[in-house]
Amino acid sequence: MNVTGADSYKQVQGHHSDDYAIRYAPLVKRIAHHLMARLPASVQLEDMLQAGMLGLIEAVGKFDASKGASFETYAGIRIRGSMIDEIRRGDWVPRSVHKNARSIAQIIKEIEQKTGRDARDTEVAAKLGVEVAEYRQMLMDVSNGHMMDFDGMGVSEDFFTQGISETSLTPLERIQKEDFRNSLASAIATLPEREKLVLALYYDEELNLKEIGEVMGVSESRISQINSQAMLRLQSRLKDWKKT
Repeated sequence: MNVTGADSYKQVQGHHSDDYAIRYAPLVKRIAHHLMARLPASVQLEDMLQAGMLGLIEAVGKFDASKGASFETYAGIRIRGSMIDEIRRGDWVPRSVHKNARSIAQIIKEIEQKTGRDARDTEVAAKLGVEVAEYRQMLMDVSNGHMMDFDGMGVSEDFFTQGISETSLTPLERIQKEDFRNSLASAIATLPEREKLVLALYYDEELNLKEIGEVMGVSESRISQINSQAMLRLQSRLKDWKKT
């Protein structure tokens, strides 16, 4: 049974949830600003903060300290997941962007299966029937409207990030989850070095796109394009992964 933010709040009223809200409010803000760097102006920061606070409340209600993970790590997953859910509910991404993302991922897969190497911008653009500049603009649009989404691989975001505690999973689900993590790690390891670096700086070091551009000596828009291409390349390489 799904537990709403309100239900979680009731569960933790006796566990100093207000103290947690005050203490970890900066974490909510940091994650919100990190996501906002990739989103169009139509997405409001206030909406992200509210969604993040609901995620924090849920984290307080569900966190199990005996599992060994830090609360901040667990809460960060819940907060980010809640924000992404809010973005998806808003449905502000044009259908054309979703269509282009699927087309690009499929073309990347076809090229890489045929050549045995990373697909190049010029090759993908040619398959799409557009100039490289237009292809890169498509990547920008995908970056503005595309969060990493495993649904197309038969895996929901909850399946991948639903918690440090896995006591609610069946033995088969634990195996599936570990298999997917291993497959994702392997796919990331095979990315071109520049794409791998952008993902590491963004997701591990939590730099924003502008900061990554400064580190790598290129524009923020170019980093956005590289990030999108990396994510679509991952989707193309993991597209056939299915829960069995």
